[in-house]
Amino acid sequence: MEQKKIKVGVFGVGRGVAYMNHAADPIGMELVALCDKDEVRLAERNKTRNVATYTDFDEFIKHPGMEAVFLANYFNEHAPFAIKALKAGLHVYSECAAIGTLKEGVELCEAVEQSGKVYMFGENHGFHKCGLEMKKLYDAGEIGEIMYAEGEYNHPTTGQAPTGGYRLVDGPFHWRAWIPTTYYCTHAMGPLMYVTGQQPVAVNARSILLKDRNAYTAGRFISFRDSGGAATLVQMDNGSVCRVFGTGVPGHCNSYRFHGTRGAMEMVHGPGYYGPGALRVWHEPLHLKEGQVGDRTYYPEWPAYGAQAAKTGHAGADFWANYFFAEAIRNGTKPPYDVYDGCAMTAVGICGWKSALEGGKEVEIPNFRDKVAREKYRDDDFSPVPYQEGARWIKNTIRDVTFEQQIEEAKKCYEYNYNYYNHK
Repeated sequence: MEQKKIKVGVFGVGRGVAYMNHAADPIGMELVALCDKDEVRLAERNKTRNVATYTDFDEFIKHPGMEAVFLANYFNEHAPFAIKALKAGLHVYSECAAIGTLKEGVELCEAVEQSGKVYMFGENHGFHKCGLEMKKLYDAGEIGEIMYAEGEYNHPTTGQAPTGGYRLVDGPFHWRAWIPTTYYCTHAMGPLMYVTGQQPVAVNARSILLKDRNAYTAGRFISFRDSGGAATLVQMDNGSVCRVFGTGVPGHCNSYRFHGTRGAMEMVHGPGYYGPGALRVWHEPLHLKEGQVGDRTYYPEWPAYGAQAAKTGHAGADFWANYFFAEAIRNGTKPPYDVYDGCAMTAVGICGWKSALEGGKEVEIPNFRDKVAREKYRDDDFSPVPYQEGARWIKNTIRDVTFEQQIEEAKKCYEYNYNYYNHK
């Protein structure tokens, strides 16, 4: 018997295109509505889909029969819309980041708890072939309990999507121009949490200062933050330590490495978005079991649905993100990342920035699962994005500059790159 399709809507039709075409089995999500403030792009996306369109989110979430929404709007603005959707009785899939402030984290967790609906945080970088394989190996005890792990998502970019698609920066106050170097951390941190099941509890972070901004960025995407990336040490709840690195230092790389009590595994470095797609697993001689190979490198295959996954973005990870969300709705099971995972993962970047501003001082990460422990963050509304609704501004650079100076730099940088941003 054919499974009943889940009726879904997508908010934000740029990145949101990854969630529009999954009506067929095994995902079975039927697109019924789109919402975006950009009417031109909204109409363009709907040419081949012919579904209802909205420019008002409040009207969008009232769409008849809609059961779930994908939030693919701006990075720091997901939580308020997620809360509205949950209160409207909808399941929610939220793109990165889960929250813009720790205050929003408390409010989002409460909204999910009160709704009884599925909330899935849409971190997808653990769902490629190597990520799924490492999860399987770890759960089987291949490397024992995690002691140390590394996550690297270094993705230097420009003002235009590599595909020639939508603009990545549409003005001097766009979030990409304002978020600090620690903030875009979930693509590095997420797979470490997904594979091991461990939770972050504290961070020490350092921001990486670019010495010659103009030489690095001439004719390309300029961030007036004057910083190229960040290195963050993360204490996990079992006592293990993770190192998270990214996101805009020259030299693209996405990779993950795990050292456990009886072995190690890593994605092999090399050319390609996720490297060559090879996985290395190795053990010390004293940890070898009978018949086990001490050091092996191989190319994992999909556990299932390989043909479908191969057609989607992020090396097939987008397929699995959609699949896991649909399965959680149908079966009432926990998604790979629930609201607590999403808030904690995002908080690695928020708390990491607090640490970087204090020269690497250790900063606690909220335990969002604990209603009592999270209460002290209810009024923690600091944000580096100047237009963050209901937030107090915190500077987004380790340089000694004023807010007024940053505003002026933002305008100058945007003007300098205006032609590049606008495809001219």
